[in-house]
Amino acid sequence: MSSESFPAATPFSETGPFSDTGPFSDVGPAHLYALPCGVDFAEGLVAGLRARFGDEGPEAMARITVYLGTNRMRRRVRDIFDQGPATLLPRLRLITDLALDPLGPELPLPVAPLRRRLELTQLVSRLIEAQPDLAPRAALYDLSDSLAGLMDEMQGEGVAPDDIANLDVTDLSGHWARSLQFLNIVNIWFGPDAAPDREARQRMAVERLIATWAEAPPADPVIVAGSTGSRGATALLLQAVARQEKGAVVLPGVDMDQPQDVWERLDEALAAEDHPQFRFRRILRMLDMEAADLRLWHDTPAPSPARNRLVSLSLRPAPVTDQWRDEGPELGDLGPATEGLTLLEAPSPRMEAETIALRMRAAVDEGKTVALVTPDRMLTRQVSAALDRWELVADDSAGVPLPLTPPGRFLRLVSEIMGERPGPAAILSLLKHPLCHSGRDRGPHLLRTRELELALRREGAAYPEAALLTRWAEKTGERDTGRVVWADWLCEALGLVPEAGDKPLSEHLSCHLKLAECLASGPGAEGSGGLWDEAAGRAARQACEGLAEHAEAAGEMGIRDYRLLFLGVLRRVEVRNPDIGHPQVLIRGTLEARVQGADLTILASMNEGSWPEAPPADPWLNRKMRAQAGLLLPERRIGLSAHDYQQAVAVREVWITRSTRSSDSETVPSRWINRLTNLLEGLPDQGGRAALAEMRARGADWLARATALSVPQSRVPPAPRPSPRPPVAARPDRLSVTAIRTLIRDPYAIYAGRVLRLRGLDPLTPNPDAALRGTVLHEVFERFLKDGIAPTDPAARARLMEVTEQVLEAQCPWPTVRRLWIARIARISDWFLTTEAARQALATPRHFETDGAAVMEDLGFTLTAQADRIDEGPEGLRIYDYKTGKPPTVPQQKSFEKQLLLEAAMAERGGFKDAGKARVAGAAYIGLGGQGTTVPAPLDEIPPDQVWAQLRDLIARWQEPDRGYSARMAMMSDKDRSDYDHLSRFGEWDFSQDARGEDVG
Repeated sequence: MSSESFPAATPFSETGPFSDTGPFSDVGPAHLYALPCGVDFAEGLVAGLRARFGDEGPEAMARITVYLGTNRMRRRVRDIFDQGPATLLPRLRLITDLALDPLGPELPLPVAPLRRRLELTQLVSRLIEAQPDLAPRAALYDLSDSLAGLMDEMQGEGVAPDDIANLDVTDLSGHWARSLQFLNIVNIWFGPDAAPDREARQRMAVERLIATWAEAPPADPVIVAGSTGSRGATALLLQAVARQEKGAVVLPGVDMDQPQDVWERLDEALAAEDHPQFRFRRILRMLDMEAADLRLWHDTPAPSPARNRLVSLSLRPAPVTDQWRDEGPELGDLGPATEGLTLLEAPSPRMEAETIALRMRAAVDEGKTVALVTPDRMLTRQVSAALDRWELVADDSAGVPLPLTPPGRFLRLVSEIMGERPGPAAILSLLKHPLCHSGRDRGPHLLRTRELELALRREGAAYPEAALLTRWAEKTGERDTGRVVWADWLCEALGLVPEAGDKPLSEHLSCHLKLAECLASGPGAEGSGGLWDEAAGRAARQACEGLAEHAEAAGEMGIRDYRLLFLGVLRRVEVRNPDIGHPQVLIRGTLEARVQGADLTILASMNEGSWPEAPPADPWLNRKMRAQAGLLLPERRIGLSAHDYQQAVAVREVWITRSTRSSDSETVPSRWINRLTNLLEGLPDQGGRAALAEMRARGADWLARATALSVPQSRVPPAPRPSPRPPVAARPDRLSVTAIRTLIRDPYAIYAGRVLRLRGLDPLTPNPDAALRGTVLHEVFERFLKDGIAPTDPAARARLMEVTEQVLEAQCPWPTVRRLWIARIARISDWFLTTEAARQALATPRHFETDGAAVMEDLGFTLTAQADRIDEGPEGLRIYDYKTGKPPTVPQQKSFEKQLLLEAAMAERGGFKDAGKARVAGAAYIGLGGQGTTVPAPLDEIPPDQVWAQLRDLIARWQEPDRGYSARMAMMSDKDRSDYDHLSRFGEWDFSQDARGEDVG
């Protein structure tokens, strides 16, 4: 790179005061190098290695040890070497590998992170048991995980427990006292005899390495590349390597355009840690260097030096407006700086994802490699779903969290029934899972699962048990051997469900896996079906084996604690299949984006709270306390995200995307995008506003294309309001009195239910709904009246409540609902007994839940009914119907709610055989809601003969061929819903549209 590539203000230069011998002779106080923003770091690193060591013979490269930050970076460096020319490879190691180096018997190998977390779980559990007010039990694993993270950080930064205990907490005494009780738990692992965690041993290894090099410097080159030194132990390693004669540190994404006075303002951590270059300034100060002492590792040019200058100025630490005014005009014409930039501001996350997917699809056609970079995993899933339109599968570096994979979901479902009585929903969720019965004969299994579901819906069993399942399997006259074997297998699996109780973790895990493998294999199959197959299955098995290996560290625990712990272990595992992704379509997190260059980079979800992500809540130490103790500040994450952004936005072609709204509110642009757009807006003389308008126009063009792609090519007309006209012979010739109301209000429901014979499925699990409440309360009053106790008897109320308790205990399995219904009966009991005395003065209760039917022979129609109660008296019959809700009013009964009027007409025609043919003296609804109410039927205004004649006219009209069963013809309220609204396509039409008759076969 020539010196003309940098502005005059840059502190960097390409030559140094050292002699011109040796590969690291061009650096001042320490061997600290940099690669500018936008340079593909892996390519620049390899190019520098070849330039510095390529002429020293093939063995020179093999003597080099290069420490890198991630496995992905190591693979990328290896791939670049493989592209040629041929050479021996350097030793490529990870910085974190130092924690596993065998540096002597006095430094034992680190304790596995999972084992330490299990030990912490046990200690935190005991503390919560001793002091339940400290934290809820459900937070056990999360607290342990957070505490382990804090301990790792303390060990990595060299902070001792005494440093935490001696903090000034004058204003936080109450909260600090609770936190200190948890923090004291970890003190036992900071002693000299304690086995180190990985972070502690990493620091020990670095300190041992520094001590060794002080006496015997490394004979071969050692290079640390790509690290920002954000962690304490890593910063010590960088400092030690840079001071070695044959050591060098290569920093990624250094801002070559930042003036010296700005570098000096980054010395204060509390004010500047969120700046992208803050960590580099700290490394420089550790080495007694200034930015002017840095040298380029290689002369690989930045893709857009003009953009680097623009972004550098936009990211200056506050206050910035005076620097923008002073230095902005020096940027010159901003057109070249923004030439490869596109700004997409979508109206919603869905449209943002659709537009990104469309651009990625176009990039494949152009032969480009495109990388989507974002920390927003929800957006990446939406983009992946949108790419599926073109059958494109992205190479996603993050993969899928193990709990969201098929094996993870299956193991979670199995854990949820442990220690419980599994209900129908839990059992069927397991049976329908793709991994259940995956050993063989999956088709018959799904058929039997469907049959069992229908049976359970009809039975309404709250807890299907072995006797019910066996009875279902043998219900047919011919013994279905296959179904019996299948039911026996299911009973065997349910028999493996462990009971609740405290057990060692190993026993919980053993029961869990035994049950899961039984369900996964199927009856008579060996092994565990497909549970442990594929990448996700192997990852799940490895996670379970790791948990089993360290299970003794957790001690005993309850089944609910086990569930939380098991889910927490699964959440720490990501599953990725590197073989299925398209090589040109990449999805990367912000960390992985540093590794691999792409022709087009899309920086997505650039909103506050997403990029940068909001710092996680710290339950232990606030910001001030962290600074006092020497721990990392919450702004560290923001600073690292800022550095990721500064590196990624510097490549040749970049998209910056955001949605202006989330699912529920307006969004705020990322602070860095806000700065960039404000800077451009403030430089009209340099073409800033025009450049910003062009950036937005390019994004708007692609947004318009994506919007057009989402619009259907041909508009499907909305469905009309249906009014089917089936043949008269197919129309129902038998209806109940309650169905007459439906026939009047919503004839389409009669057509769907009685002609098409479509019936809504019963709920899988019985619910305390209005239907069950009516059934239960009907039985309560029926049993009470059959006892024959006079309503005026002093013991009547006690007997009524006794019957209520007995019926609800037998038929209502929900204790809370049971008490509520008992309270409702108690509230109206006095009213009921008072009004019942009046009713029994008129007639004596004789018939309960009695069935009846009346035939219109000339029309070939039968009306049926089940009367709740019929009393017999000197004046004739009296019919009553119990209503747990609000009874229909008299005007409603005249037009729509004709149940009692029709039952009276049937009774006078001898429709109820038990009651005989007799005059009906009265009928009424007994409302059991609120304080109780009685609503009489208007028999005086509409006598039974008139009701019967009206019914004949109604049935005769429905036997006319041209009369259709119109949908929602006279609903009581437009908010009422029908079981068949989806079938009638309600919503595509409304009440203002006339029904259109249509003959159907």
